[in-house]
Amino acid sequence: MLKLIYTDLGLHMEYVGDSLETVVSHHVVLTVRTGLTLHIEMGQASFLLPVLTPGLGALETALRQYDKTLEIARVDAEYVEVNLSGTWMAQTAQAHEGMFLAAYDYETELILRRLWQAADQALTTVVVD
Repeated sequence: MLKLIYTDLGLHMEYVGDSLETVVSHHVVLTVRTGLTLHIEMGQASFLLPVLTPGLGALETALRQYDKTLEIARVDAEYVEVNLSGTWMAQTAQAHEGMFLAAYDYETELILRRLWQAADQALTTVVVD
């Protein structure tokens, strides 16, 4: 399963070997023990990739397999947006910071994570004078 963490500093993506049910139940227990609130809902998340990201074509098979839950949309001449369906968890329903969980087969999750890593590395290595 992929875990996308949205913070005020940006997006971080990681692979999680546990099931959705396990991750959600652990967060519910943690929330109850700390006395905080937790909002959980089904939803969609997205992230941008440069059109020239190496390996972007590897998603073609996954797009056919996950017709409604995984999509790529062209944003402009330079970027595409990858849209994922899954579970959103945050402190409130209006929160912009939180965690999004998306479950696909291992191969698709690996491809998505590698694409995000490649794009993230490309963006962080750009030097501005």
